[in-house]
Amino acid sequence: MQTIEPVSALDINDTSLPFDGNNSAGRVRAGWQGRYALTLYLIDFLVGLCASCLALVLRFGPTGREPYMRGYLMLTLLVPVAWIACLAVSRANEPRHLFVGTDEYARVFRSGLALTAGLAIISFSFDLRLARGYVIIAMPLAVVVDLGARYVFRQNLHRSWARGERLHRVILVGHERAVADMARRLRRERHHGLGVIGACLPSGRPTEGFSPGLPPLYGTFDGVASAVNRSGADTVVVLSCPEIDGTALRQLAWRLERDEIDLIVASTLVDVAGDRTTIRPVDGLPMLHVEHPRLKGSARLVKATFDRVGALALLVLAAPLLALIAVLIRVGGGRGPAIFRQERVGRHGRPFTLYKFRTMHADAETRLIELRNLNDTDGALFKMRRDPRVTPVGRWLRRFSLDELPQLVNVVKGDMSLVGPRPPLAREVAGYPADMRRRLVVKPGLTGLWQVSGRSDLSWEESIRLDLTYVENWSLTMDLAILARTVTAVLRSSGAY
Repeated sequence: MQTIEPVSALDINDTSLPFDGNNSAGRVRAGWQGRYALTLYLIDFLVGLCASCLALVLRFGPTGREPYMRGYLMLTLLVPVAWIACLAVSRANEPRHLFVGTDEYARVFRSGLALTAGLAIISFSFDLRLARGYVIIAMPLAVVVDLGARYVFRQNLHRSWARGERLHRVILVGHERAVADMARRLRRERHHGLGVIGACLPSGRPTEGFSPGLPPLYGTFDGVASAVNRSGADTVVVLSCPEIDGTALRQLAWRLERDEIDLIVASTLVDVAGDRTTIRPVDGLPMLHVEHPRLKGSARLVKATFDRVGALALLVLAAPLLALIAVLIRVGGGRGPAIFRQERVGRHGRPFTLYKFRTMHADAETRLIELRNLNDTDGALFKMRRDPRVTPVGRWLRRFSLDELPQLVNVVKGDMSLVGPRPPLAREVAGYPADMRRRLVVKPGLTGLWQVSGRSDLSWEESIRLDLTYVENWSLTMDLAILARTVTAVLRSSGAY
């Protein structure tokens, strides 16, 4: 495993090593990434084989007495090969789509649709009597199991990143404030796999050694390639700055190319996902076209339908649990109703009544004034790790987010979505600056990016940024990914109080 080690002052000040093209960090990174991709191919093959075999057994029975079983046996052996081919065509195993984000999962899903359509077209074109039950079992099973296996495999990688293993060794290039901000973000969000080991700043200030709030400094913009060699970095992140123009960036890319060092150019666009941006070359100049977020249209209609149908199904399935929780609250939660009602602000600033299981004593609102100075979070949101107003039953409900389940009724009514920004109080909205009101253009959600990223452990600024990121980059794939991550976040119960 490659582990990020602290860099000593001796390492930084040793300028005797020239840039000689012998840096092996890029090859180390390429090595584990290649093994990761090869393991995915093995997983894909086994998933395709198991899905096709199970479909054969379920459709024709374990003995398979059909007269054309030989053809289905051959098809069962061909399905995993075709499955891998579809994944390769959709580039689901390319490093640019792996490790983080939902693009990998979307490509797996599209591969399943493509293979299903291909089997249907071949069956129709050659008049093959392909059993529909076989396809209906094999293809959805392959997609679902492959998605689950890839998710588990990725989580294992993320755990190794959290331990400081196999991280990209990153040199940041930019001005002091931008470098400090990016280093802070990358330290907080280790799931991106980027470990900052140093920085290069513009000339005119101390450019080697240690500086408060900054990573170790390795030199100026002119010495980036040398800094990479001395630090053992495998990735260079260039932040927006006027000193590094197109010519300088191109020359830097040529020097880094020899050692397979990744070059990342950080855009000044804040929290805009890649599927909203398109590169349009104009006379050799790459123009970045930014599409507007999908806040209206058919996609939102699909989201609304998915929300209400999903919430209604969850309400029916969870009805016994809801009844049990209501009884526990009435018995062990002190005086008061089982359901707590509170006015919140919804889409376009419209107020609505939010439903939750009561987790506090009946006099919680009146005691809030005396506890204001004990707030464990910054910003307008009040949270205490050991809030004396919370009942013993309520503390258990909050730990596993079961107090939020009645909000499924809000989703069915259309006040909320399954996924969206946190529903704010009116007093919070009254203090919003102009840009923060952007989060009110969509319905608030039962879960969201901030819930699966740390919940109450996040700062007020960070929770708002995550909500705005969701608004700007919404997609149905993102919703499904957040719902899947919600399960693990609830089981970990981190940040729940």
